[in-house]
Order: sequence, then C-alpha cells, then structure tokens
Amino acid sequence: MTPPSVDAHVRLDLHPTHSTAVTATLSGSQSHIPHVGLEAADWTVVAENTLVLARIDHEEPYWAKDAAQQLIAGSITVDITPRLQEAIDEEWTWVDYPMPWCTPAEIREISNDAQKIYDDIRTGRLLIYAHAEDGHTTVAVGTYLTGGKSVYLHGENHLRQIADTFQSPAQALAVFQNVHGDHMRPGPAPMTDTERAAAEARTSLAAPAATAEPSRPGPEAVPTYAADPGDHNALLNTFLDAHGDWQKWRTWSDETTHAIHEDQTLRIELVHDAPARETAWTVAAYDTPVSDRAWILTAASATPAPVLQALLDHLSYGDGWDPADTTTVDEKTVTTATQPLSDAGWTHTVDGRWIRWTSPNADAGIQFDAFAAQHPNRTLSTWTIWAGPSLDHPTWTLTASPHTPSLLLADLTENLAQGTGTRQPLPPTRKHKAALGTTPPATSAATASRPIHLAR
Repeated sequence: MTPPSVDAHVRLDLHPTHSTAVTATLSGSQSHIPHVGLEAADWTVVAENTLVLARIDHEEPYWAKDAAQQLIAGSITVDITPRLQEAIDEEWTWVDYPMPWCTPAEIREISNDAQKIYDDIRTGRLLIYAHAEDGHTTVAVGTYLTGGKSVYLHGENHLRQIADTFQSPAQALAVFQNVHGDHMRPGPAPMTDTERAAAEARTSLAAPAATAEPSRPGPEAVPTYAADPGDHNALLNTFLDAHGDWQKWRTWSDETTHAIHEDQTLRIELVHDAPARETAWTVAAYDTPVSDRAWILTAASATPAPVLQALLDHLSYGDGWDPADTTTVDEKTVTTATQPLSDAGWTHTVDGRWIRWTSPNADAGIQFDAFAAQHPNRTLSTWTIWAGPSLDHPTWTLTASPHTPSLLLADLTENLAQGTGTRQPLPPTRKHKAALGTTPPATSAATASRPIHLAR
C-alpha cells in the first residue's frame, strides 16, 4: 500500500560558507514532519524552517544522501541541488590515514563512531573530567551521564575512539592520573579547528567574521623512515644523469624504467605509479652478466625518498655492491649490517627464527629471517625493513635476499637510525567517483585497529 503523500518539501544544498556542511530548507503545511526527523538525525536548527548538518568527519554529503532516502521513503518531496549531488557522488580519501589497511566502509565506521563521541560531548551526554596531550594527539577521561559508563578517549576529530572503559569514575580518574598526571588538565580539551568550523556552521548561514588566513604549516623534520616518498621518477633520473656508467630504457607501455650498469652485473627496475605498498623498485646483482642472481632488493612505492637516496648513493660506489663480498651469511654479516641500529638505541629481540630491531618509538624496524638466510635459494626475502603502525601493517617495506652486501645494509640502517627527512602535513582530499555505489557493511577490522588499553 502506497503511503499517503505529505505536504512537505525539503531542499538540500551545500552550506554557503562551510565546504562540506549541508543545509535543509523546509516548506509546506506539514514541514514539521521532516523537521522532527532531521533534528532526530542530529541536524541543527539555524533559522526558521532551516537546518544544518555539520560533522567533524566531513561526511555530510553521505549522510545527507541517507537522510534524503529516508525522507523520500516517507513520501516527502526532496530536492537535491546539483552542487550537493556532485559532492554526494564524490568519496573521501584521507591522505596518510594512520590505518591504511582499513576499507572505505571501515574508515566511515570509525569516523561515525568518533562523530557520536563528539556529539555526546558537545550535548553534555558525556561529561569530560580531564584531558592531556599524548604525543601528537589528545587523550581524555569522562563518564556517560546515562548508564554511568566511564571511558578513556584517544585521538581527535574523526580519529577519536573509546580505548578503554572503567567500572567507576573514580577508577577512571585514578588510572588516567597515573598515566598522564604530568600533563593532565581539567575539563575537555580546547576545540580543534575542525570542531570550531562545525560549530560555526551550526550557528549561522552567514559568513564568519573575516580573519587573517593562517599560514599553511611547512614541512616538518622527521626521521628518514617517516619522510615523504617524493618523486621516485625524478630521483632515479637524477641518479642516472649523474652516472654515465649506467644506461636506461623504458618499456613500450611506458610503465617501467630499466637501468643497467655498464658491466651488466647490476640492474635497477622502477615501476611507475605502483600502489603505495606494492613493489616499485627492484635492484638485482649478478656474479656475471649471464649468471643467476646473486642477490635482490625490493622497495615499495611509498618508500621515503631519503631511504632510496641512501640506496642509490651506495650503488654509485662502484664496487660497493660486488656480490663476491657476500658468499656467506653469518653472525659477523648480521652485526655489520645492524651495528648502526644498536648504536642508536633500537630495541633488539629474538623470536625463534626472527631477529628484530625496533625504533625507540616502535614506528619502524628491521627483521632478519635466520631460516631464509641459510636456505639454498639465494633470492628469498631475508631482511625486511619497514615503517608504519606495525610490521604486520606497514606504510612501506624494503626487502633484501640473503647475500645482499652487509655494507649496503649498513648504509641503509645508518640512514634509518641517524638520518632525517621532511614530511609535509596534508589535509584530507577528495577523489571523484563515477557514482557513489552501495557501501559494503563494515567489518570487525575497524574495531581491531583501536589503541591499546591503559594498564591498570
């Protein structure tokens, strides 16, 4: 049975002064019906018959589409402006998202959970007792007034998550003070720029008072393993232009550049436009121009430029990559390759066949596979250099076979332990899609990426 039509019309449009916020303008004798539904979905009244949806995850077009579908199902006429429709047909992608293994649906689930926490704080449903700075983010502790659950919050904006729960406010505060006592401050943290922009959008449709445009943050100095990838094509071209003993050619499809040393025992392959965590660089050495490979090294497309520069600098030594120097893999070889890490205070652990070195901040490491090192196959991945959230979910990796020269590895590890590079902070960007398809249901992988619990 077709539901009776409702004398109500809703016009959805982008906010005039806030790029992703959405406005709803209501008309008709029964406009109170969609008004109630939109308010229940966290739209805010800013003027008579006008509501605004402003979120901290910049997903307003997605949720506006969801609201439109529900209104239409209730026999309410909905008009979506062309510019909002264009935004709906786009999909967010976060640059340098800290959990790159998450699918778009899982990212949206995490963001929506963060939005709910933010809404609970700003409406008073979640009372925040204290906050603190924890590295590059903010942590807080509070209690839900309904239900009495006390929580430890980690992160800001679209990455804020409930990282732990407690049986009482007293227990929550005691644990929080024990961990963050030196940096603990009363009450909620000051609003972030994102939260402030959302609050302004919910207040008025007028443009905010003119203020001096803040300067864009410049590149920050970071360890080489956390630096930007830069332009790998330019990096290889600069190397080849400076060393006439190398020749290069590109494949007919223009997808790959090959370079070969004049004695034909060392070769480089660079795959252009490879996905971030897939292999882009392959370096292979041979005892003779017609022999089997002596060793092979690969690097992902997201490998930082300073790390690749250290590799190319070593290859320019001439005989620094001579495979004749790498006939055995023994304790001396491993010690030579990793001594810079020990000198820099990296943590050294042994777990069965695996020997690992981890950076002081646990955001980079090297793994040596003792089994693969003794295997007859000389091209097995024996060394794995990584950086990112963890070895299982790295931002980038570099692998090397058993007989990769220990001096080459030592140059790389010294660069990792002591070198610095730059990283440009980047805002979220949009990528066009032909149409916004059906979003698959989120999986448990999203919740698996939450921060570790506080120790009690």
